[in-house]
Amino acid sequence: MPAPLTREQARNELERRGISIAEFSRAHKLNPNLVHDLLAGRKKGLRGESHRAAVLLGIKDGVIDDADDFPPRPGH
Repeated sequence: MPAPLTREQARNELERRGISIAEFSRAHKLNPNLVHDLLAGRKKGLRGESHRAAVLLGIKDGVIDDADDFPPRPGH
């Protein structure tokens, strides 16, 4: 599993792909202010939407669970 990206690497990757923070946020149904805060280091991405955003940005190694399947049922 690759190491998480730094905030700067994540920002550079968006730029390399020609994707603005607003576009990334819309595509993943995220609050753009939250994404800005994560990339600036003002948020850590510990829970909820910030966790999801951090994982999607690649700055955090984590799992995005479907809320309907938490806690995971045996065999799933």
